[in-house]
Amino acid sequence: MPEGDTIFRAARTLQRALAGLPVTGFDTQLSQLAIVDRRAPIAGRTIDAVTARGKHLLIELSGDLILRTHMRMHGSWHIYKPGERWRAPRRDARIVLTTSEWVAIAFSVNDAEFVTRDVLEHHARVTALGPDLLDDAVDLAEARRRIRETPARHIAEAILRQQSVAGLGNVFKSELLFLCKVSPFAPVADVTDAELDCLLERGRALIRLNVDEHAVVAATSVGRVTTGRLNPREKLWVYGRPGLPCLKCGARIQTASETEGRRTYWCPSCQAPRAYRD
Repeated sequence: MPEGDTIFRAARTLQRALAGLPVTGFDTQLSQLAIVDRRAPIAGRTIDAVTARGKHLLIELSGDLILRTHMRMHGSWHIYKPGERWRAPRRDARIVLTTSEWVAIAFSVNDAEFVTRDVLEHHARVTALGPDLLDDAVDLAEARRRIRETPARHIAEAILRQQSVAGLGNVFKSELLFLCKVSPFAPVADVTDAELDCLLERGRALIRLNVDEHAVVAATSVGRVTTGRLNPREKLWVYGRPGLPCLKCGARIQTASETEGRRTYWCPSCQAPRAYRD
């Protein structure tokens, strides 16, 4: 499930491989992209840069054109040498961007469009993004204010909204709430400033750790890690561990279904509502 760290690493990899190279071929299953390609061909343009904004990946092309993609729940960008075997089914390839040295492929990505730089700077979804936790100059006070003001049923929903804070996804949501001992279903008004600061500060630290190249290499075999443990069975505190004992207190991890197929995981003991802890 792509989160801010996943998109950041994908953009960094694509930037290193593609920046400065001319596009030699472009193919897509997405009609909105094919229409633009027919009117103003993508082949022949140079890839100027690849960057990330929250969960949006941006491929900047010469001639004032930017390919904006969003991974949603199951999308991913892959990169291969020409002729190399793809690790995902060809039927899932939505965008194929070919250069003389590399082939970049977006699999299971349907949220994509070409925009100009001016349109991007006024793009409703991009400009509405909250402070990005991967930004060196992230304004955590602004993120806290946005979380307080967002219309949400509970804190788990509030910190997941990209308009509050950009970069956090479903895995980090559950893990951070556990680390800060906050019940995922607590109303935002009941969450203290200290608890919000914990969520934001630890969220920033965790998401940055997961894009640090040395840490990523060390954890490659087990994926995203929040516990600091490399045992594949203990890499996450609560996410994906329903019914298993909490790694801190031994209580059974619980789970509940949320919107858009997402699930929330929590420890009923470590994250008991404050009324039961006071």
